[in-house]
Amino acid sequence: MCGIVGILDTRGRREIDRDVLDRMNESQHHRGPDEGGLHLEPGLGLGHRRLSIIDLSSGQQPLANEDGSVAIVFNGEIYNFQELKPELEALGHRFRTHSDTEVIVHAWEQWGEACLDRLRGMFAFAIWDRNRETLFLARDRLGVKPLYYALLPDGQFLFGSELKALLAHGGLARDIDPLAIEEYFALGYAAEPRTIFRGAAKLSPGHCLAVRRGLPLPAQRAYWDVRFTLDRKPGLADACAELEQRLEESIRLRMISEVPLGAFLSGGVDSSAVVAMMARTSRDPVRTCSIAFDDPAYDESRYAQQVAERYRTRHHVDRVESDDFDLIDTLARLYDEPYADSSAIPTYRVCQLARGHVTVALSGDGGDESFAGYRRYRLHLMEERLRASMPLSLRRPLFGLLGRAYPKLDWAPRVLRGKTTFQALGRDSVEAYFHSVSLMRGDMRRRLFSGRLRAELGGYNALEVFRRHAANAGTEDPLALIQYLDLKTYLVGDINTKVDRASMAHSLEVREPLMDHPLVEWLASLSSSLKVRGQEGKWLLKKAMEPHLPREVLYRTKMGFAVPLARWFRGPLAARVRESVLGERLAASGLFDAGTLRHLVQAHQSGRADYSTPLWTLLMFEAFLRNVMDGEAAVPVLRAAG
Repeated sequence: MCGIVGILDTRGRREIDRDVLDRMNESQHHRGPDEGGLHLEPGLGLGHRRLSIIDLSSGQQPLANEDGSVAIVFNGEIYNFQELKPELEALGHRFRTHSDTEVIVHAWEQWGEACLDRLRGMFAFAIWDRNRETLFLARDRLGVKPLYYALLPDGQFLFGSELKALLAHGGLARDIDPLAIEEYFALGYAAEPRTIFRGAAKLSPGHCLAVRRGLPLPAQRAYWDVRFTLDRKPGLADACAELEQRLEESIRLRMISEVPLGAFLSGGVDSSAVVAMMARTSRDPVRTCSIAFDDPAYDESRYAQQVAERYRTRHHVDRVESDDFDLIDTLARLYDEPYADSSAIPTYRVCQLARGHVTVALSGDGGDESFAGYRRYRLHLMEERLRASMPLSLRRPLFGLLGRAYPKLDWAPRVLRGKTTFQALGRDSVEAYFHSVSLMRGDMRRRLFSGRLRAELGGYNALEVFRRHAANAGTEDPLALIQYLDLKTYLVGDINTKVDRASMAHSLEVREPLMDHPLVEWLASLSSSLKVRGQEGKWLLKKAMEPHLPREVLYRTKMGFAVPLARWFRGPLAARVRESVLGERLAASGLFDAGTLRHLVQAHQSGRADYSTPLWTLLMFEAFLRNVMDGEAAVPVLRAAG
C-alpha cells in the first residue's frame, strides 16, 4: 500500500517546486515508509511513498513506460495482474518489473481509459501521458482507496491519497464548506465527492477524471456502477455452492504477497467466513488478530477464539481498556476532516496489533452491505410493509402528527419507543432510511446550527445525498434500494475511510475480499429473499458457512465494534466534554447555538437523555478545528458551495 501525490500546471509548463512536491509526499510517509520517489518534468510533478508488498526489488515508483512518455503513481493492488500481463505481452508490450503497477501502464497504452474495465482490485492511481497532455486519475469501484484533488486559482492541479497532502502544498485555502458541515452532522462524514474544504474534492468510487492541459477541469466520469437486477433465483444449495467458490477465489487472489499476511478476526460472521476460507486456501496456519475489551458488553473475543481454535490459526489478542479514549486528537489529525465514527478507536488499535505480526491483513468489511446484515435493514423492511398499506398523502399528515406528539422515550423498552417509528412511517422510503441512519435528526441539526450557518446552508439538507444516489439506483426493491444507498454512502464515507486511515497510520495494508466487484455484482443479481429471510439477515452467507463455522458464531446477536460513549461522557470524559463542547473553540467558530450546546451537555451528564452520539460528533469537530484548522486560521471561513 502506498501514498501518491502530484502537481500539474494546467495552463502551461511552469516549473514545479521540488521542495513543495517533496513536502506533499512526505506528509504521507506513514502510508509508505519503505521508499519514496519523485518524478519532475516541465509543468508536472509526481510523488510516491511505498509500502513494499509485491516485487520488493523492482517495484519502485513513479514508474514509466519504455520511452518515458507515460508515468504512473499507484496506490493499491491489482489482483488479476498475473492474468493481464501475458495478454499484454502477446500484444507486444515488454515488461521490466514483476509488479502490478507496470501492468496498469501498459494497459493504459493498449486500451486507454477502457483499461479500467480490465482491472480487478483496490486502487487509486494517476497516469501522466505526455503525448496526450493528459493526467488521468481513477479510483476503484467501491472506494476502498482514497483520492483527493483540487484546482487552485493559479491553475495548479493537486492530488493526493489524503487531504493532508493537498494542505501541505500551502496553496489550498482552508475555507470550510457549510454543506459539508450539514452532511457531517447528519452522516458523520462529508459525503463523496465533497470534502470539508470548498476548494477540494474526493474522486468518487467507480469514477475517473481526465485533466487535460489547456482545458477546463471536467466533471468526474463514472466507469462502473452496481446494478441490483435481482433476476437470478437459484436454489439454496446451488447459491451456497457458488458463493463458496466465489469467496474462495476472491480470497486466494488476495493472499498473493511477498510479506507476512494474516487476517482480522472479530468473531463476527464476515471476518470468521474470511478466515475459514483462508484456512482452506493456505498450506500454513493463518495469522489472526483480535481485540478484546475489558467490558463484557463490548467483548467478542471468545467467539473469535472459537474460530481460531477450529482452524488452528496463529492467534494474537490485544486487550483494550474500555476507557481507551486518548486517541481523540490523534484521530482528528489522521482523518484531516471531521469524522464521527467512534469505532475508529478499536479499529486503530487492531491495526496497531496486526502490524506487529503482519504487513497485510484481510478483513470482512463490506459484508453487511452486500449480504444485507445490518439490523436496520430488517427494521426498514418491516416499516416498508406498513408504508405500502397507505398512500404517502395520508401517511405524512397522520404519522407526522403522531411523531411530533409522541414523547421521546430513550429510556423505555423498545416496544414503547414509538416516536421514531411514527416519524419513519410519515416519510417516503428514501427519507425514512436517511432518517434512520442519521447521527443527528433534522430538527436537532436545525437547533444546533447557528442562524449564520443556517443562512449559509440556504435550505440544503444532507437528505439530498441519498436522493441523488436513489435516482441512479435502478431498482424499486426495498432491500436492494437501501443496500445501494449504503454502498454509495456509508461503506465509502465511513467504513472504507476508517479502515484506510487506521491501517495506513501503522503502514498496514488491508485487503477486502467481500468487496471483490465480481462478487458484489453477483450478489446484486440474486433475489432479496436470499439475503434476508424473516428476521435473519445475511441468510445466504450464514447457510453457506454452516459447514465451516460454529452455529453460535453464525446466529448470535450482532454486537458491532463499539465503545461505551454514554458512560465515558458521564464519567472519565465528563470534563473533556464540557471543555470541548462549551469551550472557546466551538464558540469562536460561530457555527453553533450556545443554548443547544449547553442543553446537550447538561441533559446527558444529568442522565435525563442519551446524547452520546451528538456529543461525540461535536467533540470530533472541535478536535478538527484545533488540529487541522488552527495552524492556518483562528476562525474558519464559510463559503457557500456552488
